[in-house]
Amino acid sequence: MGVRLMVVDDHRLLAEALASALKLRGHRVLAAAAPAAGAAELVISRAPEVCLLGTATPAEPGMFDPVVKIKRERPQVAVVVLGPVPSPRGIAAAFASGASGYVRHDERIEGVERAIMKARAGEAAVAPQLLQGAFSELLNPAAQPDDEGQRLLQMLTPREVEVLVRVADGEDTRLIAAGMGIAPSTARTHVQRVLMKLGVGSRLEAAALAARTGLLDRAERPVAAYANDVETPTGPESPPAQ
Repeated sequence: MGVRLMVVDDHRLLAEALASALKLRGHRVLAAAAPAAGAAELVISRAPEVCLLGTATPAEPGMFDPVVKIKRERPQVAVVVLGPVPSPRGIAAAFASGASGYVRHDERIEGVERAIMKARAGEAAVAPQLLQGAFSELLNPAAQPDDEGQRLLQMLTPREVEVLVRVADGEDTRLIAAGMGIAPSTARTHVQRVLMKLGVGSRLEAAALAARTGLLDRAERPVAAYANDVETPTGPESPPAQ
């Protein structure tokens, strides 16, 4: 028996193609529309059995507000999210908002149809490993990457931020010193301070932490930003402050 459903996605062509494919499989597709301010209202007014809701950024705050609104007004509507290769945070956000399932954008039509049928039956329409990751995230929520990255960034001086970026780029002490116009011993001191402040024991750990928390994205800045903070390699060096 066919399912009464709606397809709502950022990409209208994708939504219409998916709707057409589902119609050919015997389902009644009520609408295929790009999301807008009235998307949730449209779903609420049409009251399908299942709504396929597309998103390109499942972990972005507020992305699933329409799901919350739909479930509040029409709790009987099962919402299945269509998204990219998911992270546990995105899966967790989808289910926390009231979604019944999560299907990858590159899933075959048979997989989408299975998710629709499961959602209508009141089952979780998501691969077991993704569901396990989502529950772990809900039970043990991690700090938002941007929040953690910002916290770490605030611990470092502008000079140390540049050192960290260079470390993440794979530069050794000699290259760091040459690129920043400082002596190798000063570069080593900066590196050690960065490791100490980040609470890691190696350059590899520092680079991994910076990438994982989004610190590197925030740290990008033009070299001109350090124009007034350039150390020269000539002359005796002062010992690092204790």
